[in-house]
Amino acid sequence: MVDVALQSDALGSAEAATRAAVLDRLRLGDAVFRSLTRAAAFAVLLLLSGVIVSLFIGALPAIRQFGLGFLISQQWNPVSDTFGGLAPIYGTIITSFIAMLIAVPVGLMIAFFLTELCPQWLRRPIGIAIELLAGIPSIIYGIWGLFIFAPFLQQTLQPFLIDTLGNVPLIAPLFAGPPFGIGMLTAGLILAIMVLPFITSISRDVFEAVPPVLKEAAYGVGCTTWEVVRHVVLPYARVGVIGGVMLALGRALGETMAVTFVIGNAHRISASLLAPGTTISAVIANEFTEAVSTLYTSSLIELGLILFVITFVVLAIARYLLLRIERRIG
Repeated sequence: MVDVALQSDALGSAEAATRAAVLDRLRLGDAVFRSLTRAAAFAVLLLLSGVIVSLFIGALPAIRQFGLGFLISQQWNPVSDTFGGLAPIYGTIITSFIAMLIAVPVGLMIAFFLTELCPQWLRRPIGIAIELLAGIPSIIYGIWGLFIFAPFLQQTLQPFLIDTLGNVPLIAPLFAGPPFGIGMLTAGLILAIMVLPFITSISRDVFEAVPPVLKEAAYGVGCTTWEVVRHVVLPYARVGVIGGVMLALGRALGETMAVTFVIGNAHRISASLLAPGTTISAVIANEFTEAVSTLYTSSLIELGLILFVITFVVLAIARYLLLRIERRIG
């Protein structure tokens, strides 16, 4: 009996030791995982801080030379080292606004159609086609826009806008001048095509996440499809929709090659949407290799810093809106 008891104690001690070893190994793995995730998070913050500091240091000569005047001046003369960023800032904001004005309603309507009205056999081909649009390189959009889309607009849409809206009070300056083909409107339309897949894909995914019981209940009390979409689907998925819109806006603000091809690259501000203009990304892409003076290079870097700030402000506003919506929903 004593031997049996000793053997039982020995087995219990061995099991306890094995159990303790397993727990120690699990604790070690958990600690390593926690350290790695924390390091990854801090690495992102460190990288972001490094980008901001690098841009600020590079832009410092231009900031000291021009001050706040850089933001309100249209002059861009590399010969005399006189630079102002108002024209590219204006072009960036206007082209992005045009793109979102077109892409947001069209993208939401496509997402509504795919989730609520589209036949099952047609959903997959349309979804694949939309996703393929997101995979096309921007330079392809630029080449297509310059050689195909811009001449088409020059011969069709732009003359129509000039004839129909060019004499309407208040909005006539927006459609004044000859139809160049290239210009702010063309760049905005190209951007709208480029960001459309982001809005559509994200909106479709969040619409599909709406519980079917909510929609069935709405249909059960006699709601139409539009009423279900307006009062059930969209309120339920609005956080995801806003996130998709802000993601698309970030893409529109920073797009370079496609816009460079079709905007005209003119350092001036015109009230007409048909006139050539420029954006921050287009200026940097076109002129960075030609910047021979320190002030010229610093001015281009300052434009990059301004674009970074604009993007950061847009994302901060989007996050604030999402927080307000989440608080209201509870």
